[in-house]
Amino acid sequence: MKFACGAKIIGVGAGLPVSIVTNDDLTQLVDTSDEWIKTRTGIRERRIVRENETATGLAILAAQDALAFAGIAGDTIELIIVATSTPDNLYPSTACQVQGAIGAPRAAAFDMEAACTGIVYALSVGQQFIGSGTYKRVLVIGVDIHSRFLNWEDRNTCILFGDGAGAFVLEGTDIEDNELLGTYLRADGNGGNLLWIPNTGSNYPHKGAEEIKPVDRFLQMNGRAIYEFAVNAVPEAVRHACGLAGVEVKDIDYMVPHQANIRIIKAAADRLGLKSEQLVTNVDEMGNTSAASIPLALWQAIKRGNIRTPSTICLVGFGGGLTWGSAVVRWTAVDQRPQEKVETEAEKTENAATESSAVANDEKSDSIKKDSAAEKTAEIAR
Repeated sequence: MKFACGAKIIGVGAGLPVSIVTNDDLTQLVDTSDEWIKTRTGIRERRIVRENETATGLAILAAQDALAFAGIAGDTIELIIVATSTPDNLYPSTACQVQGAIGAPRAAAFDMEAACTGIVYALSVGQQFIGSGTYKRVLVIGVDIHSRFLNWEDRNTCILFGDGAGAFVLEGTDIEDNELLGTYLRADGNGGNLLWIPNTGSNYPHKGAEEIKPVDRFLQMNGRAIYEFAVNAVPEAVRHACGLAGVEVKDIDYMVPHQANIRIIKAAADRLGLKSEQLVTNVDEMGNTSAASIPLALWQAIKRGNIRTPSTICLVGFGGGLTWGSAVVRWTAVDQRPQEKVETEAEKTENAATESSAVANDEKSDSIKKDSAAEKTAEIAR
């Protein structure tokens, strides 16, 4: 598609829960081990929200961090798009709550849902609004709290997910300076039964005549089928996005995939002929944070000095729906904060979890033997 204006990413940010839950912590809930989880998923630990933490709160943190990275004020944002499958409310939207919190009174705001591919969809939609000349600056956020939708007695799913938020700030440019080089989006509703969270339960007013079994309120997944889907969808999305961007796969400096499982990431990279040093991953530290995983992985890699500027980056997602998609971007953004403040903010965001993890683990171990999955979920969140 031809646009009147170009677009580029000028900011990236993160919002993380305070508590860290390790694989060893999970052995107190289900029959598993640190080695079993790491071998099958690559995950060592994940962030899990406490009872007073919300998707909106994490999204606001990510938005504020991304704005600070870009060196701009909230009142310059004209559109906010939040990709989430786990909002705090049916309405108001998470995006509207972010708009109020960051001081963006002129911004339109809405949520969208494309599961783990949501941030790629949001980037593409944001580019449409900028490319048409409608808006100059767009804030896109991916946020999910899956821990409240997991069966903490099912070791096949509860080990996989973490909570978090990640954000990008997009800005319009002259068309010749465009840095969002190409996006590719796909969906297949026939695969919707492979990964889903039912909208049921005692608090849902249209639950039907029959009482819903407690287990049916939680995330359901056909792991083998999702693996097969993902290892094919990722190479397809990357190749098509590269074609639309006018670059070859070999021209990609870094691929930032959805952080679902290290085996999926490595298998897809092998099919694309990418080397390990071209992969940006943090699934070992964050788990699967759904719509937040791509910006969180890129944010952390930048913070640690692992991304060259400029570089060509491919962002690629896949998830429930089924949905999948990719965006090829030219990365030139540089953190606008003074270096000493960059370090302070990064430490505050990332290290707060480490400082409080011992307290959280002590609280958790005191009553880890609670009977119901709901009680276990609440306890692990604390």
